[in-house]
Amino acid sequence: MGKKVTTTVYITEDQQRALRLLHDRSKVPVAEYIRQGIDLILNKYQDLLPGQMEFGALPNGQKPDALTIEELRTP
Repeated sequence: MGKKVTTTVYITEDQQRALRLLHDRSKVPVAEYIRQGIDLILNKYQDLLPGQMEFGALPNGQKPDALTIEELRTP
């Protein structure tokens, strides 16, 4: 993983509540879930990013497009 940079994003209150609940159950930092979500989107739309390399597997070894929403919600 490369150097991390600071950025600001605006999310809905429902998204914030769900991320906090996910963190409380899993003890995984909210920022890590946000980074994984970004990787999922970048992989999904990689064909729109010419010259970009495919991102690797997620920490559990699966490719991002193999995960379901339910799997992401499971602590």
